[in-house]
Amino acid sequence: MFMFEKAVVGSRRYWAWIFALLLVIGAGFLCYLYQLREGLGITGLSRDVTWGFYIAQFTFLVGVAASAVMVVLPYYLHDFKVFGRLTILGEFLAISAVTMCMLFIFVDMGQPTRVLNVILHPTPNSMMFWDMVSLSGYLFLNALISLVALSAERKAVAPPGWIKPFIYLSIPWAVSIHTVTAFLYNGLPGRSFWLTAILAPRFLASAFAAGPALLILLCMIVRKVSSFDPGDEAIRKLSLIVTYAMLINCFFVLMEVFTVFYSGIPEHKQHFQFLFVGLQGQNYLVPWMWTSMALAALSLVLLVVPRFRNNLKILPFTCVMVFLSLWIDKGLGLIIGGFTPTPLGDVVQYTPTAPELLIVAAIWAIGFLMITVFYKIALAVRESLGYEIAH
Repeated sequence: MFMFEKAVVGSRRYWAWIFALLLVIGAGFLCYLYQLREGLGITGLSRDVTWGFYIAQFTFLVGVAASAVMVVLPYYLHDFKVFGRLTILGEFLAISAVTMCMLFIFVDMGQPTRVLNVILHPTPNSMMFWDMVSLSGYLFLNALISLVALSAERKAVAPPGWIKPFIYLSIPWAVSIHTVTAFLYNGLPGRSFWLTAILAPRFLASAFAAGPALLILLCMIVRKVSSFDPGDEAIRKLSLIVTYAMLINCFFVLMEVFTVFYSGIPEHKQHFQFLFVGLQGQNYLVPWMWTSMALAALSLVLLVVPRFRNNLKILPFTCVMVFLSLWIDKGLGLIIGGFTPTPLGDVVQYTPTAPELLIVAAIWAIGFLMITVFYKIALAVRESLGYEIAH
């Protein structure tokens, strides 16, 4: 049990947090047992909206997982030492995010045995097969790299040379997991909202904004609850990555809007109309999408102006805005907007049910539990080596 004894030692606040997460996980597990017995009919899914909140979270979290490359690539390929303290934190975040991705697919399948069909009957011409390969491969790579790196750090030695090819392989693999996820949607020609070649670049741009934004928030929390500090310079460099990624993401979105409305093709316009002004009397997503746009615009102002971006008191609020804006865009708008209206022009309302929301909350709680345990172990190793607070 590699250093796991460190995870069972903590303050009252630490155990209160663990207990709260376990309560949420327990409630969600009971709801999942209910779904297992009754079927997916207990969710808000229907014949017209076959992917909902589960797959929306999966799509968003694939980006969070892929974003680990934004600290791995500068550190290992360009010897950017500033990210040395952040790399293991980014890799642990990737492991937790990929695990959540797999769990969301698992609960969306309805019956667990259906997952075996992908393994026992592989179909190379199916994007779902390649998505499974990319996710499981990325999970293996990050788990291996993290284990070896932390083990070497505990022994105060350099990581062995044989791990470097796996580190280099993880960089393009990180790009592949979100690219393949975008191809899942591109491969559905009846859904014009997703039928765009820029979907994969949009996914990657949003991933490289949301993931590092979450990592910055986690670094801020680490500074508060431990004696380890990732360093102000590392956090500011990460915020610069968030800035450029968010600018590119917004540029891609505006390109989509121009293409759709300048061409005037009705079936393309209707998806955007549904999301931003409502369609056929259905406007339940309109407040969410305008909130996402407002958060994106405000966060861009705070990121682009160096005085605001480099202010570490303002930066956490900016990162929260970036994260929420992209979560709404990819976690609500992308999936529901792609299914509405249907290819026949019907607008079918989708609303997640209470059991569905609790299952989603439980999987997020599992992810945060993993992050908590992994970070506790990493911080224990680093504190034992005498890392100083880096102000």
